[in-house]
Amino acid sequence: MTGPPDVVVGYDGSDFSMQALEWAMDEAELRRLPLTVTHAWRWPYGEADEEVKSHLRKAAEHVLYHGVDCARSRSAITGAAGDLYEGAAAERLVELSARAELVVVGSRGMGALARTVVGSVAGYTAAHARCPVVVVRGPGPIPVPRHRGAVVLGVTDHTPDAAIGFTFGEAAVRGLELVAVRAGHVRTAAWGTAMPLVPDVEVAAQVAEEDLLQRLEPWQAGHPAVPVRARFVTAPPKDALLDLAGQASVVVVGGARGSGRLGSVTRTLLRHGTGPVAVVPVTEGAPRAESARPGEGWARA
Repeated sequence: MTGPPDVVVGYDGSDFSMQALEWAMDEAELRRLPLTVTHAWRWPYGEADEEVKSHLRKAAEHVLYHGVDCARSRSAITGAAGDLYEGAAAERLVELSARAELVVVGSRGMGALARTVVGSVAGYTAAHARCPVVVVRGPGPIPVPRHRGAVVLGVTDHTPDAAIGFTFGEAAVRGLELVAVRAGHVRTAAWGTAMPLVPDVEVAAQVAEEDLLQRLEPWQAGHPAVPVRARFVTAPPKDALLDLAGQASVVVVGGARGSGRLGSVTRTLLRHGTGPVAVVPVTEGAPRAESARPGEGWARA
């Protein structure tokens, strides 16, 4: 495939993939990008006559046509195209991510079967994609409530600059507040040799939030209209972000670092989160915060 970067969405005709399609249509409109709707199929029964397999292919074509038709008739996207692929859906999504600005995939919820699906499709895509991946969570059925909560960024010492840039861009195009969250335990301080260690939680939280805002300054300068709030939460990171996931428009976290293995916090959000999760990969040669140009990031604000 050639041409400008686009938004790619995996679609299989289910309510859950329709939720992903709705999200992808919004992203394509906001970013003024074309949309590619992809549907993967494969014959599951071993060797078969091509005429027999053609029936399954025609059914797949019908599913894809429905997705593309929805995108064209229910949005103002300048270009919506279909992509029919014979093979594994996750592999195709990763392949298309090489030239996409964003990949969107649906998830079925929080049951045991859903966790298997997340591991095989959404999880694999999030761990190996070359661009940000939004996993749209939801119990179904549609329509999905349109959250107007903040865009939440989970921050650690290892959060890639690309994730910060993506979060600012997402908050800018959606006109939402950005909430940067750092979670962990408060270090204790000794006031005297005869006194026990006493944690000054308020002071520690204030210092952590000020440090966090300072780290975000290069991107804030590029997006002055985005309201930014920093929060320090005295809880394990996965618990803090799970608590916020239900109220946030989307939670943004860093992705795999070359090994194709997601961190424990990201895996927890993908399996148990109750809202959309954006996973932004570490990009080779990406500028650090001190050298990044203001406003530089994945999203075109």
